[in-house]
Amino acid sequence: MDILIRRALPEEYEVLGEITAQAYLGDGLLDFGESDGYLVELRDVGKRAAAAEVLVAVADERLLGGVTFVPAGGPMSDIAREGEAEIRMLAVAGEARGRGAGEALVRACVERARAVEGCVRVVLSTQSAMRTAHRIYGRLGFERAPKRDWNPIPDLDMSLLAYELTL
Repeated sequence: MDILIRRALPEEYEVLGEITAQAYLGDGLLDFGESDGYLVELRDVGKRAAAAEVLVAVADERLLGGVTFVPAGGPMSDIAREGEAEIRMLAVAGEARGRGAGEALVRACVERARAVEGCVRVVLSTQSAMRTAHRIYGRLGFERAPKRDWNPIPDLDMSLLAYELTL
């Protein structure tokens, strides 16, 4: 299957938002289910696209998934420092998993980071349960960065694991 990676189009925002939300919900990655406030963020692709670059994977005119690429800090950045790009909200539709869309999206982010002047590293946060994503990151040369692990909701045990790739 040929996978095309490109910027998300505004008419795709709603579909991508739902793919992202369902990926997190379906994998049990949100503690509160449909009432989780983060779910609103996952579905709001328009907001992400206004502050960062949202990429989609498409094959046979079908949207397979997407990712948010944050080239150099800004409101969409969680852990990036100066000289770093960040990958956020990687998600692939359940029926499209295992076909290379996730890896293609991460590769596209790395290529974009290499094109950003002064960018020396790509960073990301992931949940411990996202094992398939961890394998993708490892294949692409990302390494765990335990000193950068963090918890977005201090009252809950929801530590996020940090990974980084030096360019």
